[in-house]
Amino acid sequence: MAAFAARTGKRVRPHAKTHKSPLIARMQLDRGAIGLCCAKLGEAEILADAGVGPVLITTEIAGEPKIARLVVLRRRAEVMAAVDDMDVARSLSDAMRAAGLVLDVLVDVNIGQERTGVRPDGAGELSACVASLPGLQFRGIQAYDGHLQHVYGEAERHAKWRESADRMLAARDDVLGRGLEVEILSTAGTGTCAFAAELSEVTELQAGSYPFMDCDYGRVEGLPYESSLTVLTSVVSRQRGDVAVLDAGWKAISTDAGVPVVKGRSELAYTTKGDEHGGVHGARMTPGERIELIPSHCDTTVNLYDEYVCMRHGVVEGVWPIAARGRIQ
Repeated sequence: MAAFAARTGKRVRPHAKTHKSPLIARMQLDRGAIGLCCAKLGEAEILADAGVGPVLITTEIAGEPKIARLVVLRRRAEVMAAVDDMDVARSLSDAMRAAGLVLDVLVDVNIGQERTGVRPDGAGELSACVASLPGLQFRGIQAYDGHLQHVYGEAERHAKWRESADRMLAARDDVLGRGLEVEILSTAGTGTCAFAAELSEVTELQAGSYPFMDCDYGRVEGLPYESSLTVLTSVVSRQRGDVAVLDAGWKAISTDAGVPVVKGRSELAYTTKGDEHGGVHGARMTPGERIELIPSHCDTTVNLYDEYVCMRHGVVEGVWPIAARGRIQ
């Protein structure tokens, strides 16, 4: 990713929601990242406490308790927030002004994910509102295309990205038409960052999964990243014929994007067997035998664990805490 950024001239603001680790965040900053993205306020607090930043919180902050926490965070850290609602912008303005602070803001635009974000034709009006409010500093647009990251075929993914990109550029034009500068245009994930680099208007990329990947991302064509994240499991029973029972069920590996695959053992297939157990079939295995599973979704699997055991060529080189595990508020 660092080489890609250097080659294309695009800045990278990696998403820490994937790794939830200040240590990995520092490694990304050392390799040229301009800051980090966080999905939740709690993650941003962990990074700030570790002295890591600047941080962009990509999910809207709304309601008095969270806005109060954001004010406290802003006092000690360089932080930027995304906004998709005028009333929320006014609440943020009031809180920051009362605290004598200024908060950098990106207007969040919906370009097809249908989650958060204002319509592209409403970006100008909301941006003008933000720019007019004391305590807020309008910096640009966030236009995340998360719905495209796991479109497997490269040609299909590019065609669908082009449609979303047109919406993003229309939003930018709407903002420019209000006489405002779009200093930041933040977009793209691991599956679309190469496409976003085609656009001179894009200033930064929000890719998150690229350090780890997962078996679902492994099906996405045209990506240069390899899988590095596995869950180590053990066989605990072989009483079910050719199905070996493992100590890794739903509590140990997420299945929201499908079941994991067995690393280096293409003849083995994983099957779910409840909260505590999974199974593999395809070969006779021995109780105590260990295998590695590549999860189908790295983000949600990481959130199940307290630490990474870091290995190179079979040798443990470090144990890193997952400091922001569970910080989902």
